[in-house]
Amino acid sequence: MMLSRAKPAVGGTPPPGDKRRKKGKKVPQLEELLAQRDFTGAIALLEFKRHVGEQEEDADLWIGYSAFHLGDYKRALEEYEALTKQPACNPDVWVNLACTYFFLGMYTQAEQAALKAPKSRLQNRLLFHLAHKFSDEKKLMSSHQNLQDITEDQLSLASIHYMRSHYQEAIDIYKRILLDNREYLALNVYVALCYYKLDYYDVSQEVLAVYLQQVPDSTIALNLKACNHFRLYNGKAAEAELKNLTDSASSSFEFGKELIKHNLVVFRGGEGALQVLPPLVDVIPEARLNLVIYYLRQDDVQEAYNLIKDLEPTAPQEYILKGVVNAALGQEMGSRDHLKIAQQFFQLVGESASECDTIPGRQCMSSCFFLLRQFGNVLIYLNSVKSYFYNDDTFNFNYAQAKAAMGNFSEAEEVFLLIQSEKIKNDFVYLSWLARCYIMNKKPQLAWKLYLKMETSGESFNLLQIIANDCYRMHQFYYSAKAFDVLERLDSNPEHWEGKRGACVGVFQMILAGREAKETLREVLHLLKSTGNSQVEYIVRIMKKWAKENRVPV
Repeated sequence: MMLSRAKPAVGGTPPPGDKRRKKGKKVPQLEELLAQRDFTGAIALLEFKRHVGEQEEDADLWIGYSAFHLGDYKRALEEYEALTKQPACNPDVWVNLACTYFFLGMYTQAEQAALKAPKSRLQNRLLFHLAHKFSDEKKLMSSHQNLQDITEDQLSLASIHYMRSHYQEAIDIYKRILLDNREYLALNVYVALCYYKLDYYDVSQEVLAVYLQQVPDSTIALNLKACNHFRLYNGKAAEAELKNLTDSASSSFEFGKELIKHNLVVFRGGEGALQVLPPLVDVIPEARLNLVIYYLRQDDVQEAYNLIKDLEPTAPQEYILKGVVNAALGQEMGSRDHLKIAQQFFQLVGESASECDTIPGRQCMSSCFFLLRQFGNVLIYLNSVKSYFYNDDTFNFNYAQAKAAMGNFSEAEEVFLLIQSEKIKNDFVYLSWLARCYIMNKKPQLAWKLYLKMETSGESFNLLQIIANDCYRMHQFYYSAKAFDVLERLDSNPEHWEGKRGACVGVFQMILAGREAKETLREVLHLLKSTGNSQVEYIVRIMKKWAKENRVPV
């Protein structure tokens, strides 16, 4: 986005005369410093001359200009505001002041200042961007119509396309300008950024390399290269790209310092998030989203919701994140309203023309159908992107649940066992589904082991109920009886005795049919005797009689 003012035509060359020398070196001229974009040097020179009484022509204007280009917008604001209070203020100062307000996020003040400035192309470009910030389509179109086919105006149009997620339109403008102006190397960075947003990280790297060959210490370019590495490889590779930049004390680094600090938090998996991200929430748009992600990873769903609930989503990532937060909150609170909102956000992204064939778009549709409990459709979408997520625990967790819900327990068990995350493996949803898969795959002993590893809690009680009832349905009566026995001791509900009685009789039937070892009868009798119910004596007598007749030691 090109909102910096054009270099004024008025002076810049100091008056001839006292040319001071120090150690044989000439003091640099202001024009030289500005041409080299050494804005720190320019400010130092101007302040020195102001201090010794050698007032440079338009010194205040140049200090404001240099501070603006250094990214020190507060300093630029002080200079420009002071200039507007002078009786002989140049009217063009108002548009410079407006640009400074804009970069400080003070959009209302920016518009007020811009409207005091004479009509100019810079003023129109600024009003164009302000209309976008205010979501005022009428003013946006009015300023759009005033744009001309000149480089600055076209760059401004491309930046609006970028911010409205029209990345291909922005690329077309940048490439057209580059065809006629090969020397505009920085446009390669803009093109690379668009390709990054389109998920073409390899292409982004190729385009970016053209610029980095000429300007190897560019903060913005190195940061984008690091982001590409993060997407293509991992956080360590990305952080390595930024190391030289963070070691640097250049004015270029100062300009992007907050952005670098933000991205390092992301590259380090959220390390230092609470120290770095909160102050940046209204400075860097992604800071709010990444702080929400951090809270979600810490299981602080309510805090994540508080941070995102008032955000009006405009980009797919924002819709997706709002969907995820509402889904998490809905599951935590048992709120159907939040789950419905989540399902609608996922559907909106998944069915949109721009996202329907992307990986996130298909994931959104699978999430939508997951919440609707239409697991056949969930599998259609997850199967289409499975090859990209082989070692992804979260993907495998959802994939396995959908497989199990469709009755494909054998494959579901395999996928559940691929998961490495201890957090997921200790989740009750994981344990309950894996136990059910074991039972359905005729491995009830493994389901029982899952229970034995758990500490006594409400969740272990629920797992016992699943084992007891599912084993009973699958005629795995021995483990059903063991589970009902523990349930009966924990809760004197008559249903638990009835379940245990039926399971014990079931084991006896299996022994009679030769499908269960006779030795099991001893343990069944032990389980029955632990109950004080009057029916026990009758059942035990019949079993012992059979055991005696068949010489089975009990």
